[in-house]
Amino acid sequence: MARPLEYGEDVLLVEAGKERTFLVRLEPGKEFHTHRGTIAHDELVGLIEGSTVLTHTGRPFLALRPLVGDRMFKVKRRTQIVYPKDAGWIALALDLRPGARVLEMGTGSGAFTILLAQLVGPGGLVYTFDRREEFLENARANIARAGAANQVEMGVLTAGEPFPVEDVDAVFLDLPSPWEAIPAAWAALAPGRPLGLIVPTAEQLKESVRTLHETGFVLIEVVELMERPILVRQKEGVRPSERMTAFTGYLVSGRKRLPWSSPADVPEPLPPAGVEE
Repeated sequence: MARPLEYGEDVLLVEAGKERTFLVRLEPGKEFHTHRGTIAHDELVGLIEGSTVLTHTGRPFLALRPLVGDRMFKVKRRTQIVYPKDAGWIALALDLRPGARVLEMGTGSGAFTILLAQLVGPGGLVYTFDRREEFLENARANIARAGAANQVEMGVLTAGEPFPVEDVDAVFLDLPSPWEAIPAAWAALAPGRPLGLIVPTAEQLKESVRTLHETGFVLIEVVELMERPILVRQKEGVRPSERMTAFTGYLVSGRKRLPWSSPADVPEPLPPAGVEE
């Protein structure tokens, strides 16, 4: 059953024909202002999601509830965020599920934390850490606005320090030097569970993969994802867009193994998937 829009919730306003979007928290007596005109919040309350509303100049806007990807892009940014195209691959690599306990190092603006909280659900928990309190303050506000505050515990931590949790189901690192935190991540992970990270440069990638091998991770995989929109026009035809979201970082995943029982058990090292020796 369709639920009408209510005061206190966020609504995504989409300008008709332009697909520009605006995230607005509905409050009594407030107005949404744009160069296309104004819309009273009171006019939006009670509408069914998907309805069209006009500004005072007659410009149409579509009213929708925001998806998690909308919330990720609309956070107040103090740092770079994980792009949705990368977030999907990382979420699969981390094997996220309802009830999971996930550790994140490098909270940043909290965009990926919001996705983690939604995927683990009310029965799960996200432990997220950053070295700077001012980043956590901004992320805390973004996470609260997304309605995920009850599923997230935050703290200040420097890369390389031990994590104050153990036997977590997954770890995600988004750091300038993730290799510093990989040993602590191994210690915090439950056996066999996955770790994921994103790094922006080849030198960071090489050092990170080397550390993963040395620390005790297996099934290491490295990928790069590119996303190119396709323009579908009835008269002009179909063709790729001139613009695309190309390189945003190297994505890395691996699984924690326990130490070998004896030196004789240690196999010859294999190169990670996607990486040649």
